[in-house]
Amino acid sequence: MFEVSALNGAVADGPTRVEEAGLQGMVTLKGDLGSAKMKAALKAAGPGLPDRRQIVEKDDRAVAWMARDEVLILCPHAEANAVVTELEAALAGEHILAVNVSDARAMLRVAGPGAREALAKLAPVDLHPESFKAGEMRRTRLAQVPAAIWLSETDEISVIAFRSVAKYVFDILALSADDSGRVGYFG
Repeated sequence: MFEVSALNGAVADGPTRVEEAGLQGMVTLKGDLGSAKMKAALKAAGPGLPDRRQIVEKDDRAVAWMARDEVLILCPHAEANAVVTELEAALAGEHILAVNVSDARAMLRVAGPGAREALAKLAPVDLHPESFKAGEMRRTRLAQVPAAIWLSETDEISVIAFRSVAKYVFDILALSADDSGRVGYFG
């Protein structure tokens, strides 16, 4: 496992701050999300099964809905392999795939009054406050690369992208978040 994050703590400071979140454990789990065994395993691994396009958080764990047969479990980086082992044991006999993808991904945060606008310039997602609320998860694109985003707080959006494009994602977010480029989408 990597011991250094993709961007080594990069920060673009300003009224809207873009920062790398550091090392983050991430486990992709695919299978029948409706099975009783799956629901029990997700409850044991974290806060349980989220509704469609949602993320649920509890303590240092979160579970994000990614597709009708897939969730992403967020946990401390050092615990990701153990989470995979626990899931495989709890779901023995089920047709599943559990993979530690922590070192293939990077997490960033965009926080401040222009966070929604910065993302809105890059992603084909309705980020208006009435449409995109805290706890909602979207898989989308940021300019030319795939990403997952969710609203953690009123003015903080978390972003997950492939580690291989982390610098590109950071740079386009920092440029989009720069105060000189505000266009007033949301007030």
